[in-house]
Amino acid sequence: MAHTVLLADIGGTTSRLARAGSDGVPFDIRIESNDSYASPEELLRAYLESVAGPKPKFAALAVAGPIDGDAVRLTNRDWQLSATGLKATFGFEHVRLINDFAALAHGIPLLKRDDLMELGTGRAVAGAPMLVCGPGTGLGTALILPRGDSYEVLPSEAGHIRLGAVTTDEARVVAHMVRDFGAVSVEHVLSGAGLARLHRILTGETSNSMNIIKAALQGQKSERESCHVFLRLLGRVLGDLTLAFDAKGGVFVAGGVGRAMADLFAESPFRASFEDHPPYADRLALVPIYVVMHATPGLLGIGEIGRRMLKAADEEA
Repeated sequence: MAHTVLLADIGGTTSRLARAGSDGVPFDIRIESNDSYASPEELLRAYLESVAGPKPKFAALAVAGPIDGDAVRLTNRDWQLSATGLKATFGFEHVRLINDFAALAHGIPLLKRDDLMELGTGRAVAGAPMLVCGPGTGLGTALILPRGDSYEVLPSEAGHIRLGAVTTDEARVVAHMVRDFGAVSVEHVLSGAGLARLHRILTGETSNSMNIIKAALQGQKSERESCHVFLRLLGRVLGDLTLAFDAKGGVFVAGGVGRAMADLFAESPFRASFEDHPPYADRLALVPIYVVMHATPGLLGIGEIGRRMLKAADEEA
């Protein structure tokens, strides 16, 4: 039987697991709450025991944290793992660890037009960098650099850059968060937990991100206003990053919170805030922006990494 590869997209809150063959297409997909498991090893073991057939000898894992050598510690969860440890525990021959948004970036070229919702208008510059960014448990970021018929992905921890304020309500939010966190990073606001913090500061009401978004989509005024402030800040930060990397190839907004808010973007200040970067408003107005609507783009990306692993193994055999 041909080799298969274990795929995992391990986020701060939710993990997505699958297997893939030589085509890299995920199958036997499972979506699990991390709170149900004491460790990433327990999560992986439970998945492997739930699927039939020979166990994979290869593993490709996307993890929500920076990769340090062969190890990674999740940024927003007290989990850590290493390639060496996974080989010893599960008997894998080869293990690849990659930052979760770097993996997601590998999935962007595989998306179909129906997987994307365009925000405004724009035209991508062929060969220019593309920015992938998205609010979820944190704020993930990565850069795609086209290289002829191929591309290179650069991981980033830009979600931890400092957050500034332009308007009075933003200054109020930052002032509150300074008291809570000291130095305030963009993902303190631009994440699921960040939306809940933002809403509490602006309204005094306590709720979670999905309930806030649901109420906003139903037309509830305070929740809608909180989402609009969130999207204004997201637009500004993405405008900053687009200028920093000259990402004229396009901006792709991913992440569970971004996808859930898809129908709120058009009437929000998002696009105006993205472009409001004098003297480069006209430059940014040309950049296309898309919300990634595919349910598991990270699995697509880590599937591509898995495909390459199996191809390399076949070539060595």
